[in-house]
Amino acid sequence: MATNALTLKAVLFDRDGTLVVDVPYNGDPQRVEPFPGARSVLDGLRSLGVATGVLSNQSGIARGLLTAAEVDSVNARVEDLLGPFDVWEVCPHEASDGCLCRKPAPGMIHSACRRLGIDPSEAAFIGDIGSDVEAAAAAGARGVLVPTRQTRTEEVEAAAEVAADLEQAVALLFGELPLRRPVLRGPA
Repeated sequence: MATNALTLKAVLFDRDGTLVVDVPYNGDPQRVEPFPGARSVLDGLRSLGVATGVLSNQSGIARGLLTAAEVDSVNARVEDLLGPFDVWEVCPHEASDGCLCRKPAPGMIHSACRRLGIDPSEAAFIGDIGSDVEAAAAAGARGVLVPTRQTRTEEVEAAAEVAADLEQAVALLFGELPLRRPVLRGPA
């Protein structure tokens, strides 16, 4: 179901590769590096009264590469750098666990929306890989892909909406800017 800006009450974000530079299985808060402009985009949404949230697959917990406490400390650092979020959802499972929360399943979006007291059709989810926009579609939310160098070509081609960066993704959601050609972000 399409969401228009008038009914959009929350913008949810993937963490790694979307809000912050992806450091695989990062358990060190000092390695958190926000993407340029992320704070201003989030502050802009907050100033409009739009709820914000972070939804993150963290299979390193199930694999024994990270502890839940390490993930929590990294999330706290993200919040220190980017401001307070209304909701956090973390999936600690591996893909083979068959859980309902791991993206591309819609569980984290459904849970975040329940916690915010909204319907998924009143939310958008911004992420950097195909499973992010697939989760949005499965939940009935609007999905926007912001590709990085790690995003596969077929994921970009399959996405209904693609933005060059977070600023453009939010502008697409609120109808403020025409679509620009994506510029891949991330470490060189």
